[in-house]
This record gives sequence, structure tokens and C-alpha cells, in this order.
Amino acid sequence: MNGINNTNAERGLLPYPIILAATKGDADAMKIVMQHYESYINHLSIRKLRDESGNTYWGIDEDLRDRLRSKLMRAVLSFKV
Repeated sequence: MNGINNTNAERGLLPYPIILAATKGDADAMKIVMQHYESYINHLSIRKLRDESGNTYWGIDEDLRDRLRSKLMRAVLSFKV
């Protein structure tokens, strides 16, 4: 064909019935949506942190990660089909 593997090209998409169910408040569908975006949310939540000894390291800011997850849930529930 044109050199594009359609299976891999569509691997990152959520099925429409899952999105539709999540917008209606289905807990299982919302869990699938959250799992789909979990690695992206974790990537966005990485910050330079300090431990008790003053050492700096890169880690996930749990507060930021929780806020991003909440915002995603609100966006899914307010999505107009």
C-alpha cells in the first residue's frame, strides 16, 4: 500500500464506544480512558524535586499528577457528543 501500517497508526486511539460510555459516567470506561493517558500524565508531571537532605532529583510531582487526572475526568464528563 502506501507504507503505513494501519494497525500501529490507530493503536493510540480510544474506541468511540469507550469515549461515549465515559462521557455518560460509566466507571469502567473512565478507568480505560485514565489508563490510556496515564503515561502522558506522568510525563507531564515530572519535576525537579528536593529530598530532606537537599539533594535534587527528577520525580513525579504527585499533586500535579492528581490535578491533571482530575482535569481529564472533568473534560471527559463535560464532552458534548
